[in-house]
Amino acid sequence: MLPSFEYAAPRSRVQLLDLLAERGHEARLLAGGTDLLVGMRSGAVAPALVVDLKRVAGYGGLAWSEAEGLVIGPNATIGDLLREKRVREEYPLLAACARDFATGQVRNRATVIGNAVNASPAADMAPALLCLEARAVLASRSSERELPLREFFAGPKRSAARADEVVERIVVPAESARARGDYRKLKRIGGHDLALVGVAVMKKDGVLRLGLASLGPTPLVVDGLRESDPPDAVVAAAERSMSPIDDLRCSREYRAFMAGVLVRRLLEEVA
Repeated sequence: MLPSFEYAAPRSRVQLLDLLAERGHEARLLAGGTDLLVGMRSGAVAPALVVDLKRVAGYGGLAWSEAEGLVIGPNATIGDLLREKRVREEYPLLAACARDFATGQVRNRATVIGNAVNASPAADMAPALLCLEARAVLASRSSERELPLREFFAGPKRSAARADEVVERIVVPAESARARGDYRKLKRIGGHDLALVGVAVMKKDGVLRLGLASLGPTPLVVDGLRESDPPDAVVAAAERSMSPIDDLRCSREYRAFMAGVLVRRLLEEVA
């Protein structure tokens, strides 16, 4: 059962930013709601005010810019990514992560930005966004700022967004288009499950980059690698970056071991 709360559905950007400036410290933003409503039902979160973004003008889905690349709005869902042919062709790694995200029903509700803002270490979209050097644009009534996504994740379920800010868009740069890549996710069961380990591999113009999920307090990116690096060196770089934990789902030793296995498999598949 949900706790009691106030509900607001602003229709303009100005209304939204004014509301966050005045009451952001007691509010939570609602787009798809696949994380927020679960947290409210379990008692993990109890906002006094829920602010619905779905009616805000201009907060739609996906857009394209020759200069910027792919622009993802607050209400763009995981399903929107998969249905967009240009995403599948230009950013196949992003589509690979989206395909492994929950179930079809959830993909049609969950938003890309919501998955990032929730800042789970196991976030499925984060490895691709990190590998592709995506950046978040945050707005408040007084300012607008841009952060590389690698600086956005601050800890488990914590992001760099302030209480008076909304992530208005995530930009996946044009320079990252046509990169080769794929994603593999280790789960306890077949079908829908959180990642015990998630690994993305991206290659472009001689550069190799890894994105890791469930292997540290935040999603991780491993830089400074080349396509020509031997697998042992790539696995060693991943191991230096990760800090897996023991939890009810699996041990840190198993996470570290399987991360190496998935890295090696992906290096072969993406070659």
